[in-house]
Amino acid sequence: MSTIKQESISTINPATGETLQIYTYMPKSEVEDKIDKCHHAFTEWKQKPIGERGRIIQAIGKVMLENQDELSRLMTQEMGKLLEQSVQEIKLCAAICDYTAKNGSVQLQDLKRDLEDGERGIITFSPIGVIYGIQPWNYPVYQVIRYAISNLTAGNGVLLKHASNVTGTGKMLEELFVKAGLPEHLFTVLIIDHEQSDEVINHNLVRGITFTGSSEAGRGIGKKAGDALKKSVLELGSNDAYLVLEDADLELAVEMCVKGRVYNNGETCIAAKRFIVVDAVYEDFKKAFVKAMSDLKMGDPMGDDADLGPMAREDLRETMHQQVLDSVEKGAEILCGGKIPEGKGFYYPATVLGNVKPGQPAYDAEIFGPVASLIKAKDTHDAMRIANDSRFGLGGGIFSKDEEKAAKLASAHFDTGMIFVNTFGLAKPPMPFGGVKDSGFGREHGGFGIKEFVNVKSIILG
Repeated sequence: MSTIKQESISTINPATGETLQIYTYMPKSEVEDKIDKCHHAFTEWKQKPIGERGRIIQAIGKVMLENQDELSRLMTQEMGKLLEQSVQEIKLCAAICDYTAKNGSVQLQDLKRDLEDGERGIITFSPIGVIYGIQPWNYPVYQVIRYAISNLTAGNGVLLKHASNVTGTGKMLEELFVKAGLPEHLFTVLIIDHEQSDEVINHNLVRGITFTGSSEAGRGIGKKAGDALKKSVLELGSNDAYLVLEDADLELAVEMCVKGRVYNNGETCIAAKRFIVVDAVYEDFKKAFVKAMSDLKMGDPMGDDADLGPMAREDLRETMHQQVLDSVEKGAEILCGGKIPEGKGFYYPATVLGNVKPGQPAYDAEIFGPVASLIKAKDTHDAMRIANDSRFGLGGGIFSKDEEKAAKLASAHFDTGMIFVNTFGLAKPPMPFGGVKDSGFGREHGGFGIKEFVNVKSIILG
């Protein structure tokens, strides 16, 4: 039986289930034209001094702040995050613009080497061309800014295929970039399907691929990029472990673990997901953590009194709930939540699962939503063993009053790209972002992302 190819996509408000907007996929000729124009804009942009590029990058941050109300409301309407957190996301993105603009010239400055026999070496970092970003919906602005700003600062052109349910946010960013003074076509949004996306990966003018999403999808994108002999950066999923040690400040640990699990409605790759608590404080933490999660209020993300908004899509809620049911069937117990509420919208209550063991989705897989896995460990050594007993390696956390000990534990034993001590995972512009194992490879932020897609040239002077 033949299938009918979808001609358009719809954005849906997850708080109400109502359609917001309909967008038609671009025909192949339009996609080709947009890639050509992006490449042409790159050939002119790369010649501009990095200081001039930086001034426009800073202006992008300022324009986002000037349009903060409209942009934050659109983000919340399209994917359901609390309005307050949409505002926080825009402020973070403006800070990324500012940091990258101010530090780009230092990070990309030439390096000099003294060689043998009186020769001298110069190492330069040159932009390579058009970089194609395939981005998810959970941080509709940040996911774009994270790769686009570093690459624009480096002198590259940027294409974006945003997640279909946040298409409006992608289009608004395109308008704001031009409003800030970025040359037209240098940052271009493509409204395309997966088949068209594969063609973009293979396009001769596209020089690099960056993808954020699930590990399964990342394998496919990485293979396609590799087959095309194109560099890729993959920021994939995780099931981050947060360790609560015997000397932890339990009140702080509970507060931060709740925030770390439900921030952004729990739909975050670097969210706290597995809570590994040593036996000495397990019962005390469990009691306080379950109560705090139970007390969270679901509600309208556009209002002021909700702690938790809806999940971004109905299918995501169904998938997550099935993971909960499968975990329970294999021995886990529901300590709070765990039921799909009646009524409009794609809401799901804050949920805590106990008796979590290997073989359950709550232990082995990524649960992308407000579901916490509570795991008991014998001691610190056992807690770290459990934390590293994962195919993922993006982030993690440690709660201990001895910060020096926690930092040493993080450095020597935590097999992830990022570790947070006595706090929870949020991006910081000066710090690298990325993971290991099934959480992908490559880094963004902190001066590392700006060098992911440049040509490192060796110039030897005799």
